[in-house]
Amino acid sequence: MPPLLRNSYMFRAPALIGFLLPLPLWAGEAIPVPSGQVVTLLEAVSNVPGNNGPALRFRFLAPDIARDLGRIDPDTAGSDMDHLCNTFVLSNLPDDGAIPAEIIISLSDSDVPLGENHPEATQFFNSYKIEDGVCQWEMF
Repeated sequence: MPPLLRNSYMFRAPALIGFLLPLPLWAGEAIPVPSGQVVTLLEAVSNVPGNNGPALRFRFLAPDIARDLGRIDPDTAGSDMDHLCNTFVLSNLPDDGAIPAEIIISLSDSDVPLGENHPEATQFFNSYKIEDGVCQWEMF
């Protein structure tokens, strides 16, 4: 399986001040997480402004976090995001050797376009920094 971020960058939109990273063919496949919910990658965006400098953002679709289903609570979703950062994200960092100042992981029950507000959608966000090769949770 080729690493996620080894392809060339494509300009996304000036308003986002970031770059959409091309996704390999396996991007729509389920990614295992501790809760067992079905999580798939929507997109990865680099050079998004973060609290500590340029951030790398990974957006995942996780339908089981929907309010009406009630299957995955915020704490469980947080554990899944920790796992995604330490497994999926760390294994798919750009191979230019640069460590992003911040990694932002989001789970959404529907495909909400980045930067848009959809009050009916359930979304969870976590921020991380990489220390000693491990994702460390940070407060926003």
